Amino acid sequence: MPRYRKKTTEASGFALKIRKKERTKRRVSDIVPDASLLLCPNVPKPMHGIAPRVVLGGPWWEAERQAAFKSSLWCCEACGVHKEKAKARQWMEGHEFYDIDYLEGKMFYVRTVSLCHYCHNFIHDGRLHGLLRQNKIHHGKFVAILQHGDKVLADAGLQRMSRRARDTFVETMKQNGTLALWHAWRLVVEGKEYLPRYRTEQEADEAYKRA
Repeated sequence: MPRYRKKTTEASGFALKIRKKERTKRRVSDIVPDASLLLCPNVPKPMHGIAPRVVLGGPWWEAERQAAFKSSLWCCEACGVHKEKAKARQWMEGHEFYDIDYLEGKMFYVRTVSLCHYCHNFIHDGRLHGLLRQNKIHHGKFVAILQHGDKVLADAGLQRMSRRARDTFVETMKQNGTLALWHAWRLVVEGKEYLPRYRTEQEADEAYKRA
């Protein structure tokens, strides 16, 4: 019996060495960007202010971010740029990627994605417009971010709907009854469900005004 355990340990150690060797062979050039990540749907309004990093805490979020960065070799998973060559900020940012069921009102956390500053802000264009209105971002950078994202999509043969079109799409679902009611929405992380941060849309609007 002891001899069997010893062989198992040796075999496991050998397997770990192989996996380590395979990891060291990976290069930045091996990373294949996925421009479709820039087509992430807008987070439904009932889910504003609630996210995996909020409900699971800082240590979980930091571990999740670092795992995403290491997996992508510190490259943007959308445009492919390495952090050292990224625009504006030479580091990667973590973005929570979701699978959203608008009819049932479920926002399923899938994984954390490694993104450059420009691609991350392109996805959150609603927040980006808000920063511009509040004079917290220069107009030149605002335009550069949108142009960057549009080019990444165009190079991949993709195009994103305008903000107005996306808002209209959600409003249409609300009118024809295919959009879950506010109180039905849940964030789902690792099989556990979390309630919206605000109980009603009015409560959320009042909170945004105070912010």
